Amino acid sequence: MNQQQQMMRQLAQMQQAMAKAQEEIAATEVTASAGGGTVTVTATGDGQLKGIKIDPAALDPEDVELLEDMILAAVNEARRSAEEVQKQKLGAVTGGLSGLGGLGIPGL
Repeated sequence: MNQQQQMMRQLAQMQQAMAKAQEEIAATEVTASAGGGTVTVTATGDGQLKGIKIDPAALDPEDVELLEDMILAAVNEARRSAEEVQKQKLGAVTGGLSGLGGLGIPGL
């Protein structure tokens, strides 16, 4: 087997591993909260929001802005956690390689 064939086989294996990692990412759930647990957000590893829980005690009509800020903080933290899941799973497949996007491998 020549070097080009070997490289193509390695790329095919990496592509399969990437697809599996992307499935695992989508199946992973992350949770973040704000306000001492007053607002909790759950998202998938690929960033899809799954749910938002709000403690009824946080429903103060006089301070809606605080609740909005807590929701925003929890959503942003959930997204950050989802990005970390992606980096960990995809980094394990690529071994930290970057700049391979032009190869047509999904997720790179």
